[in-house]
Amino acid sequence: MAERRSESSALMLLHVQRIAVPFEYPVYFTEGVFSPSNDDLASAIAAREPRRRHRVLPVIDGGVAAAWPSLAEDIARYVDAHAERLSLAAEPIVVPGGEAAKNDAAATAALQARLDALGMDRQSFVMIVGGGAVLDMAGYAAATVHRGVRVVRIPTTVLAQADSGVGVKNGVNAFGKKNLLGTFAPPFAVLIDPRFLETLSLRDKVAGMAEAVKVALIRDARLFSWLTERAPALASGSPAPLAELVRRSAEIHLQHIATAGDPFELGSARPLDFGHWAAHKLESLTRHRLRHGEAVAIGIALDTVYAALAGLCSEATAAAVLATLEALGFALWDDALALTRGAGERGERLCVLDGLDEFREHLGGELTVTLLEDVGRAREVHAMEERHIVAAIARLRERAGRRGAHAAAGAAGAARS
Repeated sequence: MAERRSESSALMLLHVQRIAVPFEYPVYFTEGVFSPSNDDLASAIAAREPRRRHRVLPVIDGGVAAAWPSLAEDIARYVDAHAERLSLAAEPIVVPGGEAAKNDAAATAALQARLDALGMDRQSFVMIVGGGAVLDMAGYAAATVHRGVRVVRIPTTVLAQADSGVGVKNGVNAFGKKNLLGTFAPPFAVLIDPRFLETLSLRDKVAGMAEAVKVALIRDARLFSWLTERAPALASGSPAPLAELVRRSAEIHLQHIATAGDPFELGSARPLDFGHWAAHKLESLTRHRLRHGEAVAIGIALDTVYAALAGLCSEATAAAVLATLEALGFALWDDALALTRGAGERGERLCVLDGLDEFREHLGGELTVTLLEDVGRAREVHAMEERHIVAAIARLRERAGRRGAHAAAGAAGAARS
């Protein structure tokens, strides 16, 4: 669209360029993804060009490789069984799992160099098998080689299957900040296989559930009721309800990305980051001793108590949220919440409060934080009162103290009997 404007003797020509680019990618809920008889992976890769033989480079999370010793052989066997459509570009690359993957710039550079050395082009596939951190790091590496090598994600943790693995973001940590470097790059396909969850520790199963609680609280009261009812089975890592949690949470995330009108987060509102301003700061304060999901659970609890103190939601709603998080197995207190630093004339200040400034910077523009009005209903606010945050932290500390005292009393009673 061009527009001519004339002001005195000056002539200006303005052209407004509009580009609409549709994105589409399949998400398979499958089982035995590398079983030769399962056609889903081969079909996903060959969907656009069914007559072509596609080069695939597997990148595997080190934790997954250790827990599944036959994985590389299983992948090779699968590719052989579908040789008319697939070929291995090289032996699988195993990278460090967990947040270490995102903290090590050398690991990202090494993967980028390997993609270049193998001649991986924009029609080739990087198949990432791993948890959210590895999906983030390897996805970032692939997105920055040739401005985008195709990526197939096979998330292997509850958190990645239920949340980040089905989204459009990737990135790495840099300069002490979470996800400072990254891109928006929709995957070519996502395949979710509940069998990978069997290899997880109970701690990691529970940690991943925080993102399901998050989407339930801001989007789906029925899912929150279901989580509350199934909490004992979920807290024990029971496979069937865990697989259902993953599916229902992933579907809500996909619906939000597709319908909320801002898939690449050009605005400052990020409802899917509910509980995350404090969570990201807690991760860095604990040097990632806290799992991401564990930090998110604390962040959700903090923001929910804050909402009650600020009069946005009822005390009953806040109590229900905290009780469900605890029933799922989350601790809602960590000593990092009490860390302070000097602040000149203002005296000591809680370090976690710096997370608000960092969150605003990450969003761009004004601060926007999602807070609960009720289960399934949230609102955006553009400021948080420090006094309420401090009071909310004090409440969480008191609650943890009471729970600890009750547990100690119970243990003493059991010992006497």
